[in-house]
Amino acid sequence: MNKARLEYEMNLRNVSKSDMCAMLGISRSAFYRKCNGESEFTQSEIQKIVDFLNLDSPMGIFFTEKVS
Repeated sequence: MNKARLEYEMNLRNVSKSDMCAMLGISRSAFYRKCNGESEFTQSEIQKIVDFLNLDSPMGIFFTEKVS
């Protein structure tokens, strides 16, 4: 989970943490825990965020590309 990248994408689109929490149906504290790696975003939450922010892919925020 790349918290800085998620915050960058949210700021780029003027989406507040409150907006994101409301869209996901979770509390700010739950969102904070997920962003800080204390718990994980579910697959459906990741898809909702990708759709809400109109991202091409969750790569770079939720997953890292492994190069071997």
